[in-house]
Amino acid sequence: MNYSILSAALLCLLFGTDARAGEYQVVTEEWAPYNYQEHNQLKGMTTEVVRAIMALTGDDFEVVLLPSMRASHILQNRPKTIMYSMFRTPAREPLYKWVGPIVEDAIHPYQLANAAPLNSREQLLSAAQITTRHAGLLPQVLESQGFTNLDKSATENLQLYRMLLAGRTNIIVGDTDAGVVYYSRQLNIAPGTLRQIPVEVYRSSLYIAFSRDSDDKVVAAWTNALEQLRQSGELARIQQRYQNPAEK
Repeated sequence: MNYSILSAALLCLLFGTDARAGEYQVVTEEWAPYNYQEHNQLKGMTTEVVRAIMALTGDDFEVVLLPSMRASHILQNRPKTIMYSMFRTPAREPLYKWVGPIVEDAIHPYQLANAAPLNSREQLLSAAQITTRHAGLLPQVLESQGFTNLDKSATENLQLYRMLLAGRTNIIVGDTDAGVVYYSRQLNIAPGTLRQIPVEVYRSSLYIAFSRDSDDKVVAAWTNALEQLRQSGELARIQQRYQNPAEK
């Protein structure tokens, strides 16, 4: 399969022409452990699921890794576009056709383990600062929950952890618990350094989203393929590798 990772500039060029207008394209963003680039290769739990689906359907769609906002823009504006991984929210429901769920996960805030422990939503709401990413669904969700103390200066996930470790913030929120495990490994953060604050700020299932113009037969084929992976146990095996990184 052609899983070349193109730059945003090259994609802009492609998007501006109709040379590929009749073909499906798959876009994703950097969001470990579901979809991410490592050693110039596109990896992740949902990436493996998408590849397994296409192996069953016989599709050979191009997969492109892009910045989050750019990927969302392409999904909304380019015909025959597929994006993963996406939370299926009420606001997004009518915008796309959906295949899933792939996995359900939750997002919690984190602090350093040696800091005074925070344990309630009220404490979070009154905290001096909570650092999250500058854009995307999560800042919107937090703002809708009444958080007015958000520092949205982080442009990438790793920056959240670096800021926390450097003392530039006391609370971060940006990843699922599986994502925190992944980034802790990337930065060699010792076990026990970070503490999960026991407040679930968001929980949902991850899906694959198709632009509304996508052929129902293609969507149905992907749905059936995912169900085959579920019934055979392969979906659970893929999930297990990322939920228990030591087994990878």
